[in-house]
Amino acid sequence: MRRLTRPDPAARSRGGQRFLLVGLALASAYSLFPVYWLIIAATKDRVGLYQSNGLWFSGWHLWDNLQQVFTYDDGIFLRWTANSFLYAGVGSLGGTLIALATGYGLARFDFPGRGAVFAAVVGSFLIPIALLTLPLYLLFSAIGMVDTPWAMLIPCLINPFSVYLAKVYTEATIPFELLEAARIDGAGELRIFFSIVLRMMTTGGATVFLLAFVNTWNAFFLPLTVLRGEENWTLNLGLYNWTGKRLESGIDVTSLVLTGALLSIVPMAIMMVAMRRYWRTGVTLGALK
Repeated sequence: MRRLTRPDPAARSRGGQRFLLVGLALASAYSLFPVYWLIIAATKDRVGLYQSNGLWFSGWHLWDNLQQVFTYDDGIFLRWTANSFLYAGVGSLGGTLIALATGYGLARFDFPGRGAVFAAVVGSFLIPIALLTLPLYLLFSAIGMVDTPWAMLIPCLINPFSVYLAKVYTEATIPFELLEAARIDGAGELRIFFSIVLRMMTTGGATVFLLAFVNTWNAFFLPLTVLRGEENWTLNLGLYNWTGKRLESGIDVTSLVLTGALLSIVPMAIMMVAMRRYWRTGVTLGALK
């Protein structure tokens, strides 16, 4: 009779690691392939874009495309870029501060209706933003804010999901004992929040800010609804307008759209790299405790 042997745990571990690596490789390829195609397309001229292999280079016209993007229509692309930074940067920064303060209040203060407020917050971020766009437009139209930067900035300041993240992070990182010690020493609530809580929530605040920044930078339906004049448009809205033009004044607008789309992802990549150290701090925080 053949003797049965127990499976080797090390062999099973190696098999699981190989399966995980293959899955990660496939997911990475799936995620990076559109970026690869966009880089290839941005280096081509009109002939190469339509007549060459879409997955490989055909000449090097990236610098010409960049020059056309920055000079087309009196450099409106730069205005759209500045608008996107204004909406995403200022709106996300203010929204992060409000979310951290609200999350801290929900996590560390006891007041009547606290459970109902938290339930309202959770229910709010379950509602698709598309359903709120029309009511926002009607409200801003009634008070004369349509086609102004405020129509984009005000919605960015209120983000229920950011409040939820801030509450969860506060509960994990801000102990009651620290707050009580600060109050015994005579610190007021505002001083405690700005001097102690915000410093301890740097990692959580960075995550909230980054998520809000990416969400606002990639927003499309809201600016399409509340912004009319092209001087207030975002990058996404401006590039969408360019897609409706095939050829204008001898310039292939399709090449401008692809090159502009490539430029629009550069701030996202820079943001990811710049804020990576905050995520690393958050990952090691539990081990240090």
